[in-house]
Amino acid sequence: MFVFCGHNFASEGKPSQRIYFASRVAFKMFSVCCVDDYHTLLNVRLFSLHILQPYPMLLVDCKASNRNSPSASCFSFVGDLTFMNIYQLAAYCGTKVLECLKESCILLLDIAFGISINIMRIKRASSKRSSIEESLLSVDIDVEEGSKVSGNNQSYWDPTFESINSMMNRGVIKQLEFEDLLGLPVDMDPSACHYKLLSCWETQDSSNSGNPSLLRALCCAYGYPYLCLGLLKVLNDCIGFAGPLLLNRLIKFLQQGSGNLDGYVLAIALGLTSIFKSFLDTQYTFYLSKLKFKLRSSMMTVIYQKCLYVSLAERSKFSGGEIQTFMSVDADRIVNLCHSLHDMWRVCLMNRGQYMSKKVNKWISTLIANATEKMMKQKDERIRRTGEILTHIRTLKMYGWEHLFSCWLMETRSSEVQHLSTRKYLDAWCVFFWATTPTLFSLFTFGLFVLMGYDLDAATVFTCLALFNSLISPLNSFPWVINGLIDAFISARRLSRFLCCADSKSEREQEVNSPSCLSTDQYDSTFEDMAVIMHDTSCSWSSGDEKDLNLVLNHVNLHLPKGSFIAVIGEVGSGKSSLLNSILGETLLVCGSIHSSGSIAYVPQVPWILSGTIRDNVLFGKNYDPGRYSDVVRACALDVDISLMIGNDMSYIGEKGLNLSGGQRARLALARAIYHGADIYMLDDVLSAVDAQVARWILSNGIMGPLMAQKTRILCTHNVQAISSADMIIVMDKGHVKWVGNSDELAVSMYSGFSSLNEFDTLYMQRQECSTSACIQDKPNHPEEKDVVSVLDGAPDILEVEQRKEGRVELTVYKNYAAFSGWVITLVICLSAILMQASRNGNDLWLSYWVDTTGSNETQYSTSFYLVILCTFCIANSFLTLLRAFSFAYGGLQAAVQVHNTLVNKIINAPVLFFDQTPGGRILNRFSSDLYTIDDSLPFILNILVANFVGLLGIAVVLSYVQVFFLLLLLPFWYIYSKLQFFYRSTSRELRRLDSVSRSPIYTSFTETLDGSSTIRAFKSEEYFLAKFNEHVALYQRTSYSELTASLWLSLRLQLLAAFIISFVATMAVIGSGGNLPISFGTPGLVGLALSYAAPIVSLLGSFLTSFTETEKEMVSVERVLEYMDVPQEELSGHQPLSTDWPFHGLIEFQNVTMRYKRSLPAALHDVTFTIVGGTQVGIIGRTGAGKSSVLNALFRLTPICGGRILVDGLDINSAPLRDLRAHLAIVPQSPFLFQGSLRYKFIISFSPFNVDMLSFGVRDNLDPLRMCNDLKIWNILEKCHVKEEVEAAGGLDIHVKESGMSFSVGQRQLLCLARALLKSSKVLCLDECTANVDTQTASILQNTISSECRGMTVITIAHRISTILNMDKILILDHGNLVEEGNPQTLMQDESSIFSKFARASTM
Repeated sequence: MFVFCGHNFASEGKPSQRIYFASRVAFKMFSVCCVDDYHTLLNVRLFSLHILQPYPMLLVDCKASNRNSPSASCFSFVGDLTFMNIYQLAAYCGTKVLECLKESCILLLDIAFGISINIMRIKRASSKRSSIEESLLSVDIDVEEGSKVSGNNQSYWDPTFESINSMMNRGVIKQLEFEDLLGLPVDMDPSACHYKLLSCWETQDSSNSGNPSLLRALCCAYGYPYLCLGLLKVLNDCIGFAGPLLLNRLIKFLQQGSGNLDGYVLAIALGLTSIFKSFLDTQYTFYLSKLKFKLRSSMMTVIYQKCLYVSLAERSKFSGGEIQTFMSVDADRIVNLCHSLHDMWRVCLMNRGQYMSKKVNKWISTLIANATEKMMKQKDERIRRTGEILTHIRTLKMYGWEHLFSCWLMETRSSEVQHLSTRKYLDAWCVFFWATTPTLFSLFTFGLFVLMGYDLDAATVFTCLALFNSLISPLNSFPWVINGLIDAFISARRLSRFLCCADSKSEREQEVNSPSCLSTDQYDSTFEDMAVIMHDTSCSWSSGDEKDLNLVLNHVNLHLPKGSFIAVIGEVGSGKSSLLNSILGETLLVCGSIHSSGSIAYVPQVPWILSGTIRDNVLFGKNYDPGRYSDVVRACALDVDISLMIGNDMSYIGEKGLNLSGGQRARLALARAIYHGADIYMLDDVLSAVDAQVARWILSNGIMGPLMAQKTRILCTHNVQAISSADMIIVMDKGHVKWVGNSDELAVSMYSGFSSLNEFDTLYMQRQECSTSACIQDKPNHPEEKDVVSVLDGAPDILEVEQRKEGRVELTVYKNYAAFSGWVITLVICLSAILMQASRNGNDLWLSYWVDTTGSNETQYSTSFYLVILCTFCIANSFLTLLRAFSFAYGGLQAAVQVHNTLVNKIINAPVLFFDQTPGGRILNRFSSDLYTIDDSLPFILNILVANFVGLLGIAVVLSYVQVFFLLLLLPFWYIYSKLQFFYRSTSRELRRLDSVSRSPIYTSFTETLDGSSTIRAFKSEEYFLAKFNEHVALYQRTSYSELTASLWLSLRLQLLAAFIISFVATMAVIGSGGNLPISFGTPGLVGLALSYAAPIVSLLGSFLTSFTETEKEMVSVERVLEYMDVPQEELSGHQPLSTDWPFHGLIEFQNVTMRYKRSLPAALHDVTFTIVGGTQVGIIGRTGAGKSSVLNALFRLTPICGGRILVDGLDINSAPLRDLRAHLAIVPQSPFLFQGSLRYKFIISFSPFNVDMLSFGVRDNLDPLRMCNDLKIWNILEKCHVKEEVEAAGGLDIHVKESGMSFSVGQRQLLCLARALLKSSKVLCLDECTANVDTQTASILQNTISSECRGMTVITIAHRISTILNMDKILILDHGNLVEEGNPQTLMQDESSIFSKFARASTM
């Protein structure tokens, strides 16, 4: 039917009419082919209406065909009304303008109708999803309970964004909360987005296994809707050219001075075109931003899932900082590609003739790409180092190294800023080349036009000016479009490399199918009774890409029976932990095979604790069973600890268990494993962090109790009783299985540490054997172990909720940013921007004057004179543009450097309590996401804001000068504008702050998962953690979606106001041209200038509004950084300087010392008085919360004391400079700390913590920077600490230690920390259970080493093993912050009524 009708009508009339009809037919056929029967009838109706309109007699049948359809009747009414009016106007006016306008309106209405009808088709089809689609999209049901993301499905089209009104009304009267946000549409649910991208990536990975591309996967997932949005943008940009063309017609009309209605029609058409373009602009932005949010969600969840599944060995190719950057920076850069790609072809389409500028910018873009890639590497390193500092800040402060590490961090930042400055100055050149293009175009275009002998007329000049002005916005954004493309491609390459890492699961499958595996029959018969089988297994911690594989397991053969208790023993670094990790699949399997049967529960040597409640940590995603839960808590001796906490097991645990002691963390991790109820339990030295009494209870009631009966238990341990009770003992030695058997068969020669018990243990062994049954039944009332930061009663208050300010961003935030940039450079930027706009306006005014003099034939000057003046304006404009561009680049760099350095200094000097109350992820968010905004986004958006502001100011001045009536609009326009702004800004600021707050849990959860990924994989809890992460992302999506809707709400209304201004200016010009007003509207040149300035006001006002609101949003990052610049600071200064050899004797006196961690908490130390004679060795023991660590915290001034004083060699330590005090004391922390770098640097760094110049060289080159000790002395200390052989085997002093010291075992790290302390040669040495993770024999030797090497030094030891302090000169026993007993341990042992004697009798290992 369509072909028939189209053929008949298209074959009649003029050729242009035939082409018009044929195109109409094709468009209608496209619409009809895309819809169902109902929509086909509707399209038939409209097709008949439009095509047959010139033939009224033929309309009757078509109208009757769909008379019963209400939708068709509605469209019929609108269509009839629209086209009848146009034909009536054509009949009365009879001009070519109206004919052209009629056809343009019909075509635009056709396009709009086609788009609308296909939107209706999509929505209609979406309601008819198949059952398969419904099952795939039903993921929002699971999230509903957490963040309720499915509250708003947006089932209706909301072109005016009225859905945001209720939320904005609440935003005016109160502070918005997350509950006030808009609901998240179903298609934006993070689970659905994750599935879409993941499936495309897996397809890409399988089809291009050698070189999969993330960009191709993104195109597969989101390419089609993105392409459709590109077509919408094509339509939008094409409509943008309608304004200058209508302007040309209007100016010609004004020049002719005709009295008909053409001028009014054109003036109204200008406004209508602007209104239509406003709706298209906001809809394009809305749907593109939704696509960006979905892409961002997909990227975040895919990166997170990869971190969940990739093994530790495979992940070693990337530093922690690099992986953090993937989430915080690279994901955002790829998301920004959505804007950059469309803007790229838009600029190229609109500026086809600028070949030379494009060539120059292509060359500059190549340089920018190189600088960006280098900058990203330095950013990765900076974030890694920042995370390292935040993780170990307590240890750094005890060492007195915080200033040293801050300088180290600033050196990395300097390298990053060096590449950032290269990029910014290249950006400035791009800005210069493109910002001066419109002015240079006007010079060359009109200059050549005149020199060729043509006369300038207003219609030609100002149509060209309107076109040039429409190019300003895309040209200004072009440098950042280029940068966005470069950043996105670099980030995509980086992420593709990370996503290509093999998953831990796939490696386990490869192990089963490896060539060295057993045959199927042999495997079935052997595996039936075995929990773990290792056949000729060799493993390495290196990734698969590394050529040099250092084997941690070497040709191991093991068969571990089901239901047995297996003890894995060996000296430090023998491969015990590596054996467990190999079974888990965390290491690289070089050869052989590993088989495991059943589920696994794992407790690492360094317990991994979640931020959350006690119960959350125990349940770990499993359902709550009150009976089993109570049994598990009791078996792990946690019930007493929990009863002491406010809130009991619902008490909140800080990040990494910061408000728990080391023993509590170990027992909590063990409780998690037991509650999980696995077939195989792998426990890595869980008994070393607790005292002997608690260890015996856990061994009897937990590991060997009914809860783990008939389960396979693999325990790496140095505990003698655990070894004696094991069914099987495995002796490891340098990666080999040295011996396998039971405790009766274990020979002294095989593992001498088993029988080398000290005399204290031997003395009480018989007593233990006689009363074992009785002791097992006696549960310890107060488990003895190390107390930490706070008294347990304060646990619920340990973490502070992240604060967010209310109301608008204060003026002081802007002032602070200007101060960071420099007031002089701020003034230069403002002046250059104003003068730049003045020169551009002057250029246009001079053109209007030239046009008027040419039109009136009263030319007083030669053409050369006009060209010289025009050239002068162009040169001035170019110079001022260059000055503004480079001033902005310099000011932005200055602000970036000053903000980072100030923030580092403030954070580094904050007290320990601040870090205890603030999660590291929250602080890291400031150094990553917020600092990235200050580095890059904020200067960019500020630059655009200044350009748009001076541009609008220039337009307002010119329009006020040309048309006096425009001044009448300013007051009401400003009133409406300010009301809209106030209504919007009160909501937008809160949304931005909610956005920042909702982003922090994402990074905190991500950092936490990186630390505990091996535990998560062992428990097979990947899906649980991915679901929790999706909840965080969903909340982030909701804030972003609400923020987007609010901004477009305002943008649309202001653009409609601007469209009214355009119509007003054009209408007043038409009225004034007829001489109907007493006020003259100036010459044709000035009127043309006013109209050309009014035409782009819609896009410019929209751009100004966007940049203004975005600037305020980006300023929230500055506000958040300034918040952390106001944190409390430690008192660093002191009036009593210390000599280099202080302390001289090591005499320590506590005089009535009282200390509180927080004012709301009870005293951790209460009126404590004791004296430690110089050169003596003192042990401190006590139960949980006794105050043992509080003594060291007070001595190192980590927490200020409330009363009393502490003297060291007669000097009150409060009068000494804080860093000097800490630098003169030595400590070995319970948690060993090694940072990434060389060993030599680690040892020597402590000798001169303030030599920054030498430090910066050493940090860059990973060498020994200070050379304070010769190699002979270092090797001598390493030998005494029994770690020399391991260091030699690893490559010597200059080997590169991996992040967090992963190159060494935990025990080896403790020995290296001890060597570091001994090299310091301080008169005061504090040991916080430094031998907890080493075997008994090594611990005994180290005790002898400490006794011999530390002769004449004051040694303070916090002990869990009674045997480690038995031979000391003095012991201090604390209880609830009070000193309850002190004296010589041997003397106190003889007194059976003494507290120490009771401790000793309870501790027989």
